[in-house]
Amino acid sequence: MTTPDGRTLTVEVSGDSAGTTVFLLHGTPGSRNGPKPRGSVLYRLGVKLVTYDRPGYGGSTRQFNRTVADAAADIGAVADALGFDRFAVVGRSGGGPHALACAALLPDRLIRTAVLVGIAPSDATGLDWFDGMADDNVREYSTADNDFDILIERLRVRAERTVSDPESLIELLRTQMAEPDRYVTDSLALRRMLAETYTEALRHGPGGWIDDVLAFRKDWGFDLATISSPVRLWHGADDTFSPASHARWLASRIPGAEVQVQRNAAHFGAISVLPEILAWLTASQPDQLQPSSAG
Repeated sequence: MTTPDGRTLTVEVSGDSAGTTVFLLHGTPGSRNGPKPRGSVLYRLGVKLVTYDRPGYGGSTRQFNRTVADAAADIGAVADALGFDRFAVVGRSGGGPHALACAALLPDRLIRTAVLVGIAPSDATGLDWFDGMADDNVREYSTADNDFDILIERLRVRAERTVSDPESLIELLRTQMAEPDRYVTDSLALRRMLAETYTEALRHGPGGWIDDVLAFRKDWGFDLATISSPVRLWHGADDTFSPASHARWLASRIPGAEVQVQRNAAHFGAISVLPEILAWLTASQPDQLQPSSAG
């Protein structure tokens, strides 16, 4: 589809055509074809799932100097084009901040919002932002703060290597994973899905990846305290890519937010918990809002 300012967004709709609309926002790097429940699961849950490539990823036009807040306008435009009035949003990893942008800036359209293994704003007061984070992520975000040219070159090389050998990025991530994530990524089916989403995400270069990193490290463009719809935060306790302290910090700043930190789980545990989260996003009874377990 074409946005009001003339950019292209590549969108995919799957699941129950008569179900509740849920946007699933991919990670960093990622694309619309990232890991998601099978069609039979989506039908059972009554979910019409919408995924799209953020600007600069896959088939979507790059949007230079974009902010996290800009995602709300794009998602609103996609919903308009597809005829969806109200919807829910779930963001995984790098999609988390963009999901919160929708909650803050589209209050009349959001039913509920979920964030899985997301990060907090870089200026989060009282949070040691890098504490518990893998060295490569610390280096990437620090470079974004201090040397833009080095960041571009580093991600350009990594993107080229990933497109030619998607397993190379998976293997790099495995060197920095906690044990629960290594167990999850032993699955050949999951590795195949990750390889496909990384290849699609970076086929035109690292633009989306660069712009995500830069957007995360500057002002997000909205106030978390203005969020009024239900929000649920899920995090694996052993996450080394976006530490669980980020979810706890977000929960303390978002009015009424529920937080669940799962023991013996880490970053990629967000994939297996997604069906449960989709059920919560589309639930109609208040008692279905409560997390099933906490750590």
